Amino acid sequence: MSRQTLYLAAVLIVGIGVTVLLSRWIDARRPPPDPTTIDESLYLKPTTARRMSLGFNGLVADWYWMRSLQYVGKKIISVPEDVPIDDLGQLNLKMLAPLLDTATTLDPNFLDPYEYAAVVLPAVDVQQAIRIARKGVDANPTAWRLYHQLGYIYWQQKDYQAASDIYRRGSETPGAPPWMTAMTAKMAAEGGSRATARLIYTRMYEQSADEKVRDMAHRRLVQLDSLDQRDVLRKLLTGYQARVGQCPATWREVNQLLRAIRAPLDASGSPLDPTNAPYQLRAGKCDVDLDPKSEVLTK
Repeated sequence: MSRQTLYLAAVLIVGIGVTVLLSRWIDARRPPPDPTTIDESLYLKPTTARRMSLGFNGLVADWYWMRSLQYVGKKIISVPEDVPIDDLGQLNLKMLAPLLDTATTLDPNFLDPYEYAAVVLPAVDVQQAIRIARKGVDANPTAWRLYHQLGYIYWQQKDYQAASDIYRRGSETPGAPPWMTAMTAKMAAEGGSRATARLIYTRMYEQSADEKVRDMAHRRLVQLDSLDQRDVLRKLLTGYQARVGQCPATWREVNQLLRAIRAPLDASGSPLDPTNAPYQLRAGKCDVDLDPKSEVLTK
């Protein structure tokens, strides 16, 4: 062996040794990973994973589903005990949506990932939560629970029209509970469409054979009646203020106006709600409240 070859071998051995020592030195002084910034990578895109599953889509979907649970679990465990977790958004769960998306692409009829996405994802990425929940509804049009989950997300976002539409579609699926129809009306009412809510509750009351459903529908109709009455009274009070320059201090000051709109009155001249309890006048504010003893509050 020549002297040059020995020299090159020695340089190679020393270089490897230095590299190993340097690597160990860096690892020993590396700061601990930040659980809020370090994320795993998705091994395959959903469509690619489906092609490569070789017919074992359900089995691979289960694997991705378990990975999503483990992913969230590791994030939660890595947070120090003295740090409260009030919002999952602070955990930086960037990979949760792709993991759940892959699981549902592999097995579109696997309901658990859709429901998990609807419950957990809104705190992380509400648009992804809506997309995956809608994906579930499209793939499972008879699964009323998925309509409920999606409708609840829209309700949280104050998109009452979308929520009402989703609950309506869900209420028409086989086996959907009666309260899905009730939620349709509730969303419509919260969104300002009392006429729609009234129509739905009226049909429920007239068509349902379940006394509990009929009772619930009746109570909701009473509440809608009271809301309409209070709107009329507020307009009357503000109209009085525009003419006189101040809000009435008692109902007697607007007694003639109340009789003109044929409002039901008690002996003292106070207008009555649908349960025959007198409305309370907010003196100086041109506004009206329910009586604390009104049955509208318990309906």
